[in-house]
Amino acid sequence: MKKIVFSLTLVASALSAGLAFSQAPDLADKIIRGRYQAILGDCSACHTAPGAKPLSGGLPLETPFGQLIPPNITPDKATGIGNWSEEDFHRAMKTGVGHEGKRLYPAMPYPAYTKMSDRDISNLWYYLRTVDPVFNPVEANQLPFPFNIRLSMLGWNMINFSGGEFKPDPNQSPEWNRGAYIVEGPGHCGTCHSPKTFLGADKNDQVLQGGSLQGWYAPNITGNPHIGIGSWSDDELVQYLKTGANSHTIASGPMAEAITASTSQMTEGDLRAITTYLKSTEGGPTEKPQPIAASDPHMTAGAAIYHDTCSACHGGDGKGARQLFPALAGSAIVQQPSAETLARLVLNGSQAVHTAEARTSPSMPSLGWRLSDQQVADVLTYVRNSWGNAAPAVEASQIAKQR
Repeated sequence: MKKIVFSLTLVASALSAGLAFSQAPDLADKIIRGRYQAILGDCSACHTAPGAKPLSGGLPLETPFGQLIPPNITPDKATGIGNWSEEDFHRAMKTGVGHEGKRLYPAMPYPAYTKMSDRDISNLWYYLRTVDPVFNPVEANQLPFPFNIRLSMLGWNMINFSGGEFKPDPNQSPEWNRGAYIVEGPGHCGTCHSPKTFLGADKNDQVLQGGSLQGWYAPNITGNPHIGIGSWSDDELVQYLKTGANSHTIASGPMAEAITASTSQMTEGDLRAITTYLKSTEGGPTEKPQPIAASDPHMTAGAAIYHDTCSACHGGDGKGARQLFPALAGSAIVQQPSAETLARLVLNGSQAVHTAEARTSPSMPSLGWRLSDQQVADVLTYVRNSWGNAAPAVEASQIAKQR
């Protein structure tokens, strides 16, 4: 019944947009497919500010070059994309050149969207035309000189951008190719999970191997068994993408937002396809480093802090409580090259993801008010080198920077 009502609503939207009645059934199908493309692309994550109308823009995005404000992409003619043509939209998605030739910054991930099919982009366009128009002026470009000069993107594209639609690998299964298409195209996973060059482009030789993002570290999501998702079963990865939690970890920060608005709403088939593709990828060292000795002064100090402050939830053995407090023992998240995310969680706390299939949403309290930089560094060093974990030590200067 919900699908019928939704379809009728879309037909009404198509008619109200001035489309012929004979076109309405076909348009309704395109709009439904386009809505799903918006889910795959997680459009709301960047283009919907907290408490604002959907896709009306205004949520600041911090980049290494300054602040960008994702624009209003509702069909409002004054402040949104209401005056754009489908050709304008297609060009923006495929080449990063928008309405009236305005060049976009790659924070709008057109280097990934260029791989989308023309059909999917067209469907997304028709869906966006049905969104409620919202008057919301947004000054997107707030970068300092010289980065605020959009013409500089011409040179950036010459160096870093290669256009072209995704080409299936004939040697792989349809499921693998579907997963590759989503991850590399509309899902733009590498935009967050790949390290960047000094120009802000993805390092193509380290795709999906982890990268810093607005004070978080998006972890390695290749099939690496040590610091990636290689030790997760297919069902565990699907469960994580669907609910935000599994026996290994619980999503927080930007990934919690992505799961809420995007992956939790994907079809089971697409989640399986993503899993098949990600598990097939490789990246990063496969052998663990030697753990820091338990007798190290920072380890002994960290152990005391952990057992006093952290063990009540995460357990003395670091195994946590399934679906409630994430396991630290054997955690790929804990053993990432960067402790950026861990430091943020300890200093600021975090609210875990809430989804329809995982309604319990545990939280991590802030400990920054009572632990010094050195104490946070010591406890993280201990966690990253206990219960079979092995990772570089954390320095107090790193915590001070994060704080």
